Amino acid sequence: MTSTPRPWVVVPVYEHEHAIGHTVDQLLPHGVPILLVDDGSGASCAAVLRELADRHAGRVSLLRLDRNGGKGAAVMAGMRQAATLGASHILQIDADGQHDTHDVPRFLAESAAHPDAVINGRPVYDESVPLGRLVGRYATHVWVWINTLSLDIADSMCGFRVYPLAATLALLDRESVGTRMDFDIEIIVRLHWAGVPIRTVPTRVTYPMDGVSHFRLWRDNARISAMHTRLFFGMLWRLPRLLVRRVRTVVR
Repeated sequence: MTSTPRPWVVVPVYEHEHAIGHTVDQLLPHGVPILLVDDGSGASCAAVLRELADRHAGRVSLLRLDRNGGKGAAVMAGMRQAATLGASHILQIDADGQHDTHDVPRFLAESAAHPDAVINGRPVYDESVPLGRLVGRYATHVWVWINTLSLDIADSMCGFRVYPLAATLALLDRESVGTRMDFDIEIIVRLHWAGVPIRTVPTRVTYPMDGVSHFRLWRDNARISAMHTRLFFGMLWRLPRLLVRRVRTVVR
């Protein structure tokens, strides 16, 4: 018998004090416990997060990291904390309001129907998306398709997804994953390599309501390029197994 899923929402937060209150207000009606992970924010944002956790005690929890470790570090810390609180899955969503919280039930329903899978958001953009970011995403998509020998991951950079915690924490216990803007890409590729199914949910994305982006063009692009190189050589090492899996998929 399959146990009932116990999802939590995990929101990594770094200096989004102007947007996070609205994001929490939009998440609360869905009735899922929320864990805010303060990734070493300054005093102003930290105070807003404490106030939100106090105001919504029992529905919103707060995990404070002493220093800024990056989005990936915050999400991974949130995963481990949510697991100790009894979560079976976490729904990751960004703090800045770019994701459509009306889609939370769709993501959770898909996860309940496929509890062993990652439920991955595929962004549907409006005119607010910066052209440079859009072009860069497609370069990453091509690398991900090469490194997985598949088109299973429609978008590897969307920060709106559901993770099955058992498989994800097992992966994190045995492998090192990038802690900053490379996290979303690397973890989903490595989960795919581990045989975790990936299911896609289209979702509307806007850029962003408070105008705060922590993507640093040169630094983060360099980090992502280095990650793609690591993943490429990891793919070559796994190539026989990936080819066998691909053939089995085609035969089925």
